[in-house]
Amino acid sequence: MFCKNCGEPMNDNQAICLKCGVKKGEGNSFCPNCGKPTTPGSDVCLNCGVSLKNQFLDGNLGGQSKLVIALLCFFLGSIGIHNFVMGETKKGIVKIIGAFVCGISAILALIDLVKILIDKYTVDPNAWF
Repeated sequence: MFCKNCGEPMNDNQAICLKCGVKKGEGNSFCPNCGKPTTPGSDVCLNCGVSLKNQFLDGNLGGQSKLVIALLCFFLGSIGIHNFVMGETKKGIVKIIGAFVCGISAILALIDLVKILIDKYTVDPNAWF
């Protein structure tokens, strides 16, 4: 994996590029697969052929793809499974308790699903709600 902002090699578990400080997955100047410069606005890297526009499957949701997290949220979101997968253990516990006590966790899961689909969800392992 390479930084999309500066082209520097990155480990899969790095959150930011150590050279330029940009979050993983942000930027559009370099290919994340081969690290070569890309043409602005191009859909495919002309060096290695990888798609540059597949943003729905590339995500920073606890290291998981947005598709996997969206499906988990849709089918098992009311008991907080998607939160556990993304590393948000406290939110997951709150949703399990909410499912058994008052049933509000289904509404919270629906809110999470919409945020995931419109790319507004941010992972916060220390948040309770």
